[in-house]
Amino acid sequence: MTPPFTDRPLRIAIAGFGWWGRHIAKRLQGHEGITITAIVEPALPMHADIRAQGLEPLNDLDTALARDDVDAVILTTPNTAHEEQVIACAAAGKHVFCEKPLGLTAASARRSMAAVEKAGVHLGIGHERRFEPAMVALKSAIEGSELGTIMHAEAAFSHDKLIGVPKNDWRTSKAVSPAAGMTAMGIHLTDLMISFFGRVKTVQAMTASRSLGWETGDVVTVQLGFEEGMTATLSAVLHTPHFIRMHVFGTKQWIEILNQSHPDTPGGRVNYLVAETGKDMVHKELAWEDAVLHNLEAFAAAIAGDAPYPFTAEQMVHNIEVLEAITRSAEDRRTVEISEL
Repeated sequence: MTPPFTDRPLRIAIAGFGWWGRHIAKRLQGHEGITITAIVEPALPMHADIRAQGLEPLNDLDTALARDDVDAVILTTPNTAHEEQVIACAAAGKHVFCEKPLGLTAASARRSMAAVEKAGVHLGIGHERRFEPAMVALKSAIEGSELGTIMHAEAAFSHDKLIGVPKNDWRTSKAVSPAAGMTAMGIHLTDLMISFFGRVKTVQAMTASRSLGWETGDVVTVQLGFEEGMTATLSAVLHTPHFIRMHVFGTKQWIEILNQSHPDTPGGRVNYLVAETGKDMVHKELAWEDAVLHNLEAFAAAIAGDAPYPFTAEQMVHNIEVLEAITRSAEDRRTVEISEL
């Protein structure tokens, strides 16, 4: 296992140089605590773009895992590759940061988690929205009982960033990206709700194909029942102008968060609304922060032993249990119990 670093940057390789791999590479360039050693990209025509950014391209993950100057790997690869690659990184003694989803089934996520725990390496997960200041404030309000008894939550994560994706791309496939926008956007919402409310008990979901003609569909809507008793609804639409919202209803207050931009777009502001019976509504406007970078920095801090990573193993696996339940429910529109998985 790579020993914890204390007096040098965390040295990472990024596997995958598509949209999100490029985004992470751009965010990390020049970072004092995390340095990019190489980019793994099997598509050779993309190597020129990698070199143009002053980075070294590698043809395959095995080459990166064999290098002594790679402490950790960031996976921005297709969803079906995650389990095999997480296990390979763990076997090589490399810490691994996996873009969401960790897996497509609960069993897959459990195998990945078992591999990193056996190897004694750290696992990070690409759910940057937990690090947004508005979400941090909302979680603090929930934990401080400022909202009273939590009754219900509503959330949406929709945009049209992917409408130009070819119809044969892996993002359009039900086998690789099930339940329409769940693996691209909706899974961020379930992660947030798990961090707010705990474990999910029941799931009801449906998908629709309205415009894009993708096999997986372009609309997903979900109802969740939590073990603690509150309920929630969420939706993800793949062909509509940007819309990101989180709204939690309590007996004392409700709080709504509206994001004016996607997490990958610097500069967008966030509206934070608080309502309480008999009082004027409070409206705050929060500045955009780089939550993607905050997540990677938290991963690096955990490896260094400076602070625990703010995602538990149970939460990471449970989110995939919820994803699998949503996928199953969307197939025949039945209620799925998490205990079935």
